[in-house]
Formats: sequence, C-alpha cells, structure tokens
Amino acid sequence: MAKQIMNVRDVMAVLEVSESKAYGIIRQMNDELKAKGFITIPGKVSTVFFEEKIYGVHAE
Repeated sequence: MAKQIMNVRDVMAVLEVSESKAYGIIRQMNDELKAKGFITIPGKVSTVFFEEKIYGVHAE
C-alpha cells in the first residue's frame, strides 16, 4: 500500500532540501488545504496533494 501521508523526512528526500525548507513547504501546502476546508496535520502533508503541487499531475 502506498504511503498516503508524507512527513518532513519524505519531503526532504524527494526535493533534496533542508529540514527547515521542507517544513516551510509543508506549512504552505497545509495552509492551502485549510483554505479549501480540509483537515491538516502539522508537519505532514497528503501525498496526493504533494504530487499534484510538485509534479502538476496526480501520480499513481
């Protein structure tokens, strides 16, 4: 089963960024999700939303 939620370490690995940068990206994405009415978890982001924002398409 594919991972549904990414944590800061996952984001760091995919984007090859520092921990603080990864947290900033997650925070930005979670702010966008909150504005759309979704429930968010600090320090974690939906894998589907992450892939849509980074790659522009839903990767399956």
